Amino acid sequence: MTVANHGRLRRGAMTALQLGAVAALYYASGKLGLLQQLVRGQVTPLWPPTGIALAGLLLIGLRAWAGIALGAFLVNISLGPSIPAVLAITAGNTLAPLFAYALLRRTGFRTQMNRFQDALALVFLGAFTGMLISATVGTSTLRLAHVLPAGGFWPTWWVWWTGDAMGVLVVAPVLLALRSAHWPKGTPLSRWAEATLLVTATVGVVFLENAPVPLIFLAFPLLTWAAFRFQLAGAAPCALAVSIGAILAAPGRSGPFAGHTLLTNLIALQAFNGAAAMTALLLAAAITERNQTQEKIEQTCRQLAEMAARIAPDTGGPSALSDGDEQEENGGPTRPS
Repeated sequence: MTVANHGRLRRGAMTALQLGAVAALYYASGKLGLLQQLVRGQVTPLWPPTGIALAGLLLIGLRAWAGIALGAFLVNISLGPSIPAVLAITAGNTLAPLFAYALLRRTGFRTQMNRFQDALALVFLGAFTGMLISATVGTSTLRLAHVLPAGGFWPTWWVWWTGDAMGVLVVAPVLLALRSAHWPKGTPLSRWAEATLLVTATVGVVFLENAPVPLIFLAFPLLTWAAFRFQLAGAAPCALAVSIGAILAAPGRSGPFAGHTLLTNLIALQAFNGAAAMTALLLAAAITERNQTQEKIEQTCRQLAEMAARIAPDTGGPSALSDGDEQEENGGPTRPS
């Protein structure tokens, strides 16, 4: 076997492994998302596979579409209602992240999400705009298959769209942050203590979201703290955690979701999840961009100081000409009048 053939075989195996991982993660996260289904066993307030699909496209490239399509088909084949309907829903679930990926690439999106414009693009293009396709195709398919009542199209469409959008907003940033994550070296003990305290506070807020007293608003100081101190690496997991806590509280109608109809709770739930995710992502991106700008300014100041030190006169030498040199430059010694 030549070196070229060996290289092609290795690349092919790596591609197959990546696509298999995308399909497996899509399928597993889809099954988890269906635990909180609200409409016909397949429409949920948080659909994690959309975040996995978009992150896979951003990290692997367009070839990830095959893994997305396979995972979507495996999830939907057990839900029905028919093979043509399953294929149509699978197509919508595949086209939506592809469309979102194309929009993000067109805007110059960076997977590091270290600019405010990257966070805006993910929110408004990747989530809100891109997921219009999956919601429209999926809901229309269920309606044409006569599994939705005449008045159930728009409520189902709204839950489908917001669920897919939430998957992009709270799952994709976590995967993008994990890609660039590394074990910090030389981190002071105080920083580790702060991170531990943040994790503990996040767990506490998740439990409080399910408490009888409506304390869900405590999530926003937590998200602000995580974004300011740890940027995307801290804000994204916190947003995911508080969103999951709210989703667990809504069906049980506990905390702020007690005493309301299902539709009212759905609106409140998705409004909270959207506000939490946008707060975390936009604030983390703004802080990261500010820190980078400050570092560039400090680096420029250091460079200017070094240049000034190199071109400045030697302060240790004579600062003026001697009297004799001065007399020679003036044409000789002066005569007393």
